[in-house]
Amino acid sequence: MDKSKTPVAVPIKIAVAEAAPAVAAPQPAAPAAPVKPAYIKDPKQLVGIIHSLRGLTVEVDITGVRPDERELLIIDDYPDVFLEVSFFRANRAVCINLANSQMLRCGQAVSRSQKKVSVPVGPATMGRVFNALGEPLDDGPGITENRRVISEASGIKTYRDKQSLELLETGLKVIDFLTPFVKGRKIGIVGGAGVGKTVLTMEMIHNVTQSTKGALSIYCGVGERIREGNELYVTLKESDVLKNTVMFFGQMDATPAIRSMVGPAAATAAEYFRDEEGKDILFFVDNIYRHIQALTELSTNLGLIPSEGGYSPTVYSELRRLQDRLSSTDKGSITSVQAVYIPADDLSDPAVVAISQQLDSVLVLSRAVAEQGIRPAVDLLKTTSSLLTPQIVGQRHYDLVGKVQAIMQKYDSLKNIIAIVGENELSPADRKDYQSAKKLIEFFSQDFSVAEKFSGKPGQFFTRDQTLDGIEAILNDTAPPEDKDKKEEAKPGTTSPTAPVAATSEKPAEKTDAKAAPAAETKTADAKETKPAEAAVKAA
Repeated sequence: MDKSKTPVAVPIKIAVAEAAPAVAAPQPAAPAAPVKPAYIKDPKQLVGIIHSLRGLTVEVDITGVRPDERELLIIDDYPDVFLEVSFFRANRAVCINLANSQMLRCGQAVSRSQKKVSVPVGPATMGRVFNALGEPLDDGPGITENRRVISEASGIKTYRDKQSLELLETGLKVIDFLTPFVKGRKIGIVGGAGVGKTVLTMEMIHNVTQSTKGALSIYCGVGERIREGNELYVTLKESDVLKNTVMFFGQMDATPAIRSMVGPAAATAAEYFRDEEGKDILFFVDNIYRHIQALTELSTNLGLIPSEGGYSPTVYSELRRLQDRLSSTDKGSITSVQAVYIPADDLSDPAVVAISQQLDSVLVLSRAVAEQGIRPAVDLLKTTSSLLTPQIVGQRHYDLVGKVQAIMQKYDSLKNIIAIVGENELSPADRKDYQSAKKLIEFFSQDFSVAEKFSGKPGQFFTRDQTLDGIEAILNDTAPPEDKDKKEEAKPGTTSPTAPVAATSEKPAEKTDAKAAPAAETKTADAKETKPAEAAVKAA
């Protein structure tokens, strides 16, 4: 038995011992170069791997090359997914998932793209519509040449304030009178929801672009309704203004990251035309408050501590940086019109106050005026402008503004008294001022060209001189009530209001004829009565 065990056991052990080195020998050479050869050939540089995902916030552990701020990072196998580096926290990059892609997961490799968010600029963009990333939204071909980074401003250092002040006519009486539209300055249209900010902005685009032929316009739609953007696009296309317009949109369906980039993207396009081609640009923003709102949502996603009113801690510096880019230089000018939404109709909101401080003129739209059916629903007392000086608008215009504001202030204080005792109890002077104030409120209302297909009323265009003449007539009580309906012939491209003028001019004549007929009949009857009386006298 002992002899049989020994020869069987020994060969097995030897066989196993000899087989192990034979299998293990090639193994050390297999993992010699796992990824490095492919990494060296690839122009991208590995940054690290995704550590965590929270909403739009993506944290990346940096295990390779450290990226730059604002640089776009890409995900392996998903070239269309972009992460923008927001800031760094220790050895970790905090990034923003721009398009809110659902392809991300923890552990994915992240690489540098050596690029930042850029948009196309130049003549090739005229008549086109883009998003904040420079991608076309009008089914047109993409533009890859002549692109600029949106986070880098240009031309601010050459700003000068000695430029000649030039008044631009908007054709809107209340704007030309209370908030003069000066070339190279900023005007804000402030109001709550549904008081007519967008329609008024569209009317200004229509009138100003028609009166200044060949003017270059840039429209920036931030966080507003897609329907309004489509209506504006169709309106500009039908009026042949789109060919001189560049449009950027980040509507309310976009992520906060995209909405917060639309303003800088449009400003980048405006800077190119101003600095490189020396053009004067009309820059329209609807709505600048949505820009602040997007920044606030983004800071909440990033976990930053909010500031006053719950807004982003950097919102005011970001707003100032954007407004500084919309300035004029020696080469060209940017004239900006900005719609401002008021949350809960509160003019004291910190964001609204911060925006108003950056504007030269603030046109306040009132819900109480809008409920009376007056358009534009402008609050004549709260509307202010730093450009209302005799040097800019002239002494006549300046004096009339002071008189109108005094009458409107008196009207506001008399409303409560009249509600109690009635208008008949007022003194003759107060009654006259009260009636003049009501005439002024009605005088400043007018029909819009962009609303003609909805209201059926042709749009009206008024020159500044005609506006001043009408206000003087009301204050001096020298004009009949019919004169407030008189309109100037529209400029080329605007709807002609001459037909209504002709109609109103014939009305007084009809009234006179109607009054003259009874008067003639009375005289004939008197003449018939006097003849028998004279005959009786002669007979006597």
